[in-house]
Formats: sequence, structure tokens, C-alpha cells
Amino acid sequence: MITDEVTGALVRRAAVNNAVWCGAVCRAHEVVARYEGAGLWASASRTPPLYPDAVTLEPGAAARDVVRAVDIDSPGCSVKDSFADLDLAGDGFEVLFEAQWIHRPAGAPLPASEADAAGLVWSEVSGAGELAGWEAASGGVFPSVLLGADGVVFLAGRAGGRIVAGGVASTGGGVVGVSNVFGAAWAGVLGAAAVRWPALDVVGYEHGEDLEAAVRAGFAPIGPLRVWLRPSGEGQASTR
Repeated sequence: MITDEVTGALVRRAAVNNAVWCGAVCRAHEVVARYEGAGLWASASRTPPLYPDAVTLEPGAAARDVVRAVDIDSPGCSVKDSFADLDLAGDGFEVLFEAQWIHRPAGAPLPASEADAAGLVWSEVSGAGELAGWEAASGGVFPSVLLGADGVVFLAGRAGGRIVAGGVASTGGGVVGVSNVFGAAWAGVLGAAAVRWPALDVVGYEHGEDLEAAVRAGFAPIGPLRVWLRPSGEGQASTR
């Protein structure tokens, strides 16, 4: 049985892992982010599309501290509220979506999947050409410099040499984070991650049907998170 204390520690690790991954993406786009003490990762300039301007790393963060660390003068600022305990509505933010952090212990049996039954061959993406094929299959766009980032692996499942499934695995916070999974690929991504980091637990976050798929793959939801979006700009930071 996992206690609340252990679950809280896992959520913190998942949040740190996510911030490390977001930081790698930002650096690849030449955006500089920083840690504000132990409780917040933030960028004072706009981060790449689909990536947050801030991630809370400890519960109980003050809304005023989060808002002051990011750019609210231009539209599109977003905050990953890792513990679903912020209230940013007074600062012009809206809840974009809610999700669950997920956890899978190291060494857990790999799930079966239709993708694996189809005989996909899994390997790490290597080179800009392969990354372009991965992006075409996934719908994501990533600078090729990320292929050389420490602790970041793009994984691809191939059928007849063509990429049809995949995901990203990245280390940080003492765990492996899995994201950008596509093509019913949980079993293949988890298997490839286990080969590289067999002693590390696996974390991530999902919602909706993707959360259901993750649970079928052996993950357990461990805590809620929210993503806040500020659609307009030219606001003033709250003094709350």
C-alpha cells in the first residue's frame, strides 16, 4: 500500500521531471528558464507552444510569486499547477485542462498491446532525418538538438521501416518521464525505457482517454494537476 507521504513524494518527483523536460525543450529553442528556489521553475519570456511558462514543484506556492516570475504582458502565458492548489483566476488565467500525474514502479511487468502484437520494431531515433519521420507520425515538432540532450530519448516503433508509434522518455527528479506517446505505444515505450533505465520508476501525466490507456498499461493515478492559461495580456500581477 502506497501511503500519502510516498504519493506526495512521487508527485514532487514527477513535477521536477516535467520541469527538467520543459527546460530541455526551452533550451533547444534558446529560451532561458530558471528555478525560483526549490518550489518553482519559470521562464520570464514566452516558452515554445504547448509548453508552460512555469511549473510549480512544491505544494502551497503563492499565486503572486508564480505570476511575478512569468510574462503576463503578452497573450498566452500558461502555468502548470502541479498540485492543483493555485487560484490564478484573479490574475486573468483560466483553467485550460485538468489531468492526473501517473506512476509505474520500476520492474513492473510490461503490458501487452495491439501495437506490439503487430510486430513493431523499437529503437531510439537517431539523426534529423529520423526525427522528421517521427514528427510526421506524431504531429509534434522538436528541434534536432534535442536528440543530443542529456537524459532525453525519442523512441520509435517501426513497421516495415516506417515509424508508426513512439514517445519521449526523459530523466530528471530520480525518475523517467514518458510523454508524447502516440500510436498505441505504451508497451513499446515502456519496454525501451526499462532497457535504458531499469531501476527507475516511470511517471507522466494524462487525462481523458489517454489516462485510461495509461492505467491499462499499469500506471496508477497519484494526484491532480491543472494547467492555467492567460489568453490576454497587459495585466498586472496580483499582490495576493
